[in-house]
Amino acid sequence: MKVRFAILGAGRIGQVHAKAVTSTPGATLVAIADPLADAAQQVADAYGCDIRSIDAIAASDDVDAVAICTPTNTHADLIEQFAKVGKAVFCEKPIDLSLERVLNCLKTVEAEDATLMVGFNRRFDPDFMALKSAIDEGRIGDVEMITVTSRDPGPPPYEYIKVSGGIFRDMTIHDFDVARWLLDEEVETVQAAASVLTDKKIGELGDFDSVNVILTTASGKQCTITNTRRATYGYDQRIEVLGSKGSVSAENHREANIEIADSTGYTRPPLLNFFMSRYVNAYANEIESFVGAVADNAPTPTTGHDGMMALALADAALKSVEEGRVVHVSEVTGQT
Repeated sequence: MKVRFAILGAGRIGQVHAKAVTSTPGATLVAIADPLADAAQQVADAYGCDIRSIDAIAASDDVDAVAICTPTNTHADLIEQFAKVGKAVFCEKPIDLSLERVLNCLKTVEAEDATLMVGFNRRFDPDFMALKSAIDEGRIGDVEMITVTSRDPGPPPYEYIKVSGGIFRDMTIHDFDVARWLLDEEVETVQAAASVLTDKKIGELGDFDSVNVILTTASGKQCTITNTRRATYGYDQRIEVLGSKGSVSAENHREANIEIADSTGYTRPPLLNFFMSRYVNAYANEIESFVGAVADNAPTPTTGHDGMMALALADAALKSVEEGRVVHVSEVTGQT
C-alpha cells in the first residue's frame, strides 16, 4: 500500500518535495494546493496530480499525508487542522516563529496522537549521515567539540528577510538542529555574537548577516556555529567533530570532484552555489524517511520536539545578543 500525499504550497520547496514524493517507492502524489493557479498547475502538469483546495484535501479520504510547504505564518494552523482529521504531517521548519505558539500546536498534535515530522533536511544529507554513523560507532570516542560552518553565497531577498524571523530563526536554526543531533545531549547555555558586515540594508530591516554561536551542554560539550549571508566563493557547508579518540569531518561539495595541477599551482572547481543543489539528496532521503515512518506507523526521525528545541536555541541566541550575556535555554523554554 502506498502512502498517498498532498502538497500544500507549490513554490520552490513544494516543487522539491513533489519531485521527492513521486520518486519515492511507496508514495504517490494525489493533490497539490496553492492559491496561485499557475503554480499549482505547473506541479499538476509535471506529476499528474489533482489541484484541490486545502479544505478539500483535509476532507479527502484518498490522502494519507500532507507536506506543508506554505509560508511560515500558516504552519501551526495547518498542522493542527490536519492533525485533527487524522492525516500524517510533514512540515517545513519552523513550526512557527513564536515559541508559545509552537508549544500550543504540539499540545494539539499530542492530544490527537498525530504523526508530525519537521523538515530539518541536513540530518538526511549522505555526508552528514555518514559523519553521524562514525560517531555512533565510536570511531572518534566521546564527542567533545563540534564546529559547524554554514555560509550562504548571498542573502535572500529583502522582502523575505522582513518576515523570516531573523537570521537565527531562519538560517542558524538548521545548525542548531544539527548540533543537537550530533551532541546527542541537550544544550544548556547559548552565547552569541551578531553583526551587520555584508549589507547595511539587512541591519536597517532589524536583522544581522554575520553571527557566531557557542552552545554548551550540561556535561561541558561545546558546539561553535558560524554563519554569514555572504560567502563570495559559494555555498560553504562543513562540519568537524572532535572526539576523545580522533575527529571526523564532512567537507564541501564542488561542481566536480577534481583537482588540476599545472604551472600556476593547484586549482579545484568552485563550490556548489545553491542549497537546492547542495542538498538534493537530503530532501529525497528526508521524504523517504517520512514515508517509511508513516507506512510502518513508526516514530518519525525528526519530531515536533526537535522543531521546538531548535527555535528555543534561536530565541536564546537572539536574547544573548540583545543582552550581551550567556543565556540558559531554560530561560526561554520555561523548563528546567
